[in-house]
Amino acid sequence: MTVNLPKVRYKRASVRALGCRLNQYEGLSMESTLQANGYEIVPFGEDAELGIINTCTVTNEADGKSRSVIRKFIRKNPNAVTVVVGCYSQISANEIAMIEGVDYVIGNHDKMNFLQYLGNQKNENPVIVRDRISREDFTIGFVGDTEYLQRANLKIQDGCDFMCTFCVIPFARGRARSRGWSNLRAEAEAMIAGGVQEIVLTGVNLGTYDSETKNFLGLIYALSKLRGLKRLRISSIEPTTIPEEIFQMMADPSHCLMPYLHVPMQSGCDAILGKMRRKYELLEMREFFDRAVAYVPGLCIGTDLMVGFPGEGEEEFEKTCATFMEFPFHYCHVFTFSERDGTPASKMGNQVPMSERRLRSAHLRRLSASKRMAFHEEQIGKEIHVLIENPKDGKFSGYSDNYVKVVMREGFVDLSNRMSIVNVLEARPEYVIADWVRFSG
Repeated sequence: MTVNLPKVRYKRASVRALGCRLNQYEGLSMESTLQANGYEIVPFGEDAELGIINTCTVTNEADGKSRSVIRKFIRKNPNAVTVVVGCYSQISANEIAMIEGVDYVIGNHDKMNFLQYLGNQKNENPVIVRDRISREDFTIGFVGDTEYLQRANLKIQDGCDFMCTFCVIPFARGRARSRGWSNLRAEAEAMIAGGVQEIVLTGVNLGTYDSETKNFLGLIYALSKLRGLKRLRISSIEPTTIPEEIFQMMADPSHCLMPYLHVPMQSGCDAILGKMRRKYELLEMREFFDRAVAYVPGLCIGTDLMVGFPGEGEEEFEKTCATFMEFPFHYCHVFTFSERDGTPASKMGNQVPMSERRLRSAHLRRLSASKRMAFHEEQIGKEIHVLIENPKDGKFSGYSDNYVKVVMREGFVDLSNRMSIVNVLEARPEYVIADWVRFSG
């Protein structure tokens, strides 16, 4: 989106996005906006006249990292205009404004329009822009002729209404709202025209999407019909919002919806799920996952699990470990509970000592590593589809349909951005090694 501002052209600008996949998408969108308005984008840490830091506030530690990155940019570029945007700006604007050298603090409602607020020089005092976050459908400006990577995130939704006791996101990003379908589709079409073969749907609570007569299932149907799209992938989706109609699409080898689900359970113990104010119990989720793996061959299911939540004793933790091992999960992302100021969980009794939280996290990560390795070993000898990405350090790699990372053996011609059939030879903890067989499209 081009903003007609009387700015000096071709200044150097840096963007740093902290935290989640959604923040990363927004960071790239900010770079596109800057480029469309005459800025040269330089890597964060190099000399720049403008710095944009898209912050995270999911934990107190995330706040600390945001402050560290802000100060690092200011030390490197003391005369630059420093703009702090995003979740931390929404929650703690005055705290950020106290950092010497910050010029603008912009909350989530206005951050994608940041250029409209900027002047050409540093401010004597920080300008704070933090309006109430609207619940209306939203649109995003994007640059239609951008050359994308082969796999790209697409923001479809923002905010959340679920109000889990450990989470500050409903306050930082507002309540659930959807991106207007016409605007979303236009960017998806631009991505495909720019070379994207795989679109990854991104948001806070994807399954609640509802805009212009399309719910989440309708959105999947419509995007899957876009000409030229090879793959469509769901990033992370809340357990109670998954329409089972997607199983039929995932099970169809000719359909672009990939056989992959990342479902954040947060705990494997009903008592802790109740304290977290989650919206399900283990029995219904076990039945759901069993139906999923029975219907979709090769389906990979990952999850998020939080350990050390207030009231989690040894029995509750052991139940979570048992649930993870018994359910058809192939890996889990482990999060150590961290008291987040302003959340109900931070005020609960029976807080688990941090030393114990770390021990439990390490144990659960070991269990996850064992299940992931077993899943990788199941791939040996199979011929699988992989979208090969641009080489890194001279090696080609990519992801299978069910999101196994594949590293190619050396000695091949240029495979960049090509769908290929590969033969899996070896399993490693984080990836599998394969031989190239042929191109597949």
